[in-house]
Amino acid sequence: MKIQRTPVPDCRTKIEKKFYLVDATGKTLGRLASNIAKILLGKHKSCWVPYADTGDFVIVINAEKIKVTGRKITDKVYYRHSGYLGGLKKETYASLMKKSPETVIEHAVKGMLPHNRLGRQLLKKLKVYRGSDHPHQAQKPVVLEIE
Repeated sequence: MKIQRTPVPDCRTKIEKKFYLVDATGKTLGRLASNIAKILLGKHKSCWVPYADTGDFVIVINAEKIKVTGRKITDKVYYRHSGYLGGLKKETYASLMKKSPETVIEHAVKGMLPHNRLGRQLLKKLKVYRGSDHPHQAQKPVVLEIE
């Protein structure tokens, strides 16, 4: 007698990508970034696998209203390098928040994603905006409350 097994459903073919809307007003930068990274990775789903893109899209609004603890406003420094000799550029958190608060959130989330091709692909699903307006109303984003 032959036992017939039911096939295991393949998660990758049935994955539905949702859009989540996160309001960053009054949220701490690190806690916000770690929760966003979990959603982008898809760890909130039952069919998460470390080698596939099972995550959802995240839209962050009010990026200029995030907060940091301690003396990070004056002491935290962001570095970038042009690739040339003497090309190291430094910028403090306060000056970067005035110029581009979207970059601060993207940088924090990028550090919490895998540092490979999958991480670069996942980072493209993060949309950060200054202010409360965003062009993704047609996707009907679900409001996500992060503590």
